[in-house]
Amino acid sequence: MKTFAFFPEAAFGPALNSVGIAQAVEAMGHKAVFLSDPGFVEVYEGYGFEAHPVALSEPMPPEQMAKFWEDFINGHIPNFRKSPYEQIDNYVKDCWEAIVDSAKWAEKDLPGVLAKIKPDVIAVDNVILFPAIKQFGVPWVRVISCSENEIEDEAIPPHLSGCGEKDRTCHDRFRARFNEVIKPIHDDFNAFLTTCGEANYPLGQFFEASPHLNLLLYPEPVKFDRAEPLDPQRFQYLEGCVRKEEPYEVPKFAKNSDGPLLYVSFGSLGAGDTELLKRIIAAIANSRFRALVNVGDYESEYSDIPDNVHVAGWFPQPSVIPQVDAVIHHGGNNSFTECLYFGKPAIIMPYVWDGHDNATRVQETGHGFKMPRYDWTDDDLIERLEECIESKEMKAKLAETSKHMQRQDGPTKAARLLVQLTEA
Repeated sequence: MKTFAFFPEAAFGPALNSVGIAQAVEAMGHKAVFLSDPGFVEVYEGYGFEAHPVALSEPMPPEQMAKFWEDFINGHIPNFRKSPYEQIDNYVKDCWEAIVDSAKWAEKDLPGVLAKIKPDVIAVDNVILFPAIKQFGVPWVRVISCSENEIEDEAIPPHLSGCGEKDRTCHDRFRARFNEVIKPIHDDFNAFLTTCGEANYPLGQFFEASPHLNLLLYPEPVKFDRAEPLDPQRFQYLEGCVRKEEPYEVPKFAKNSDGPLLYVSFGSLGAGDTELLKRIIAAIANSRFRALVNVGDYESEYSDIPDNVHVAGWFPQPSVIPQVDAVIHHGGNNSFTECLYFGKPAIIMPYVWDGHDNATRVQETGHGFKMPRYDWTDDDLIERLEECIESKEMKAKLAETSKHMQRQDGPTKAARLLVQLTEA
């Protein structure tokens, strides 16, 4: 029995993707443990895994940490109205400052935690290098749970840009501004790498591909046409990575009991944009649809819920999406890949990070629509939803992609590749 350590970013998308792979590792008879931001230890323990805290910021109680990130996101809600280019100077800049700080803090705990666990393989799902992992002396794997363009290539859109695949003017403009704004933060990170005995990275780069194995959750049917194709010996597409959740029973609706069923979710942090979710609920109220709406920790702010809408603070998403007809989401990679995996059309209203990339990609590959987050009318939204339900071309495209992804079984494929590293 080998020990596999998973170190996901402190966000539910990467965390739950790693849970899916860890479940498959244990099904093969091995041990999976988690290196975890203190605030996420209970998440992994809830799935039955051993979890070891690694401080990614100044230590504080889990409730205070959760409040910190909630306040961080809610403080940026005005920036959600801005374009990806305009967000470089505020949301993107602030995020990279926090991410670099997290790498510095992690270096204090990681050597001791790794020495205690003695993993045979370490899988890290983050956007930044943790030198202690690279230097521990066992194979380390980079997991890319966000958009595939996290692995840069001159011919594809830069990460976080939301540019179209062939819009080179957009590519160049975004890269230039990103590098200009990020340079002081990048210089600080390179100084940190020097203290750890690591070589400096080129401007704009905060992580490298693993020499051992890199796992991309992105599905091949929507992958980019790169100038330099990724070497299949080192880069493997997982075709999504859907974890196992408890079954979900759709509640009965007093109105539109036979209407098409929608699932609406902007993720745990995006739920703070209650104004937008209330707008969507109001638009659906006067339609033929029914909807399940994820409102996160803000359920108390919703009253007079229409009879064709059901709200809850959490849904077991992989058990819900197979039962609905269409999804409205923020473009997070779990939602993006799970909709494709189950063959469900999506309307993506992005607000930050790779949601912009996934929104553009879902539309240019024919698997759904990109919609502005605020500049729409009720008629616009309902019209797009009707297209999602009625488009035969989109249904055929989604069915083909879903069949391809489900045939691959991403978690099992990932587990098999990880185990193979211990057999080399």
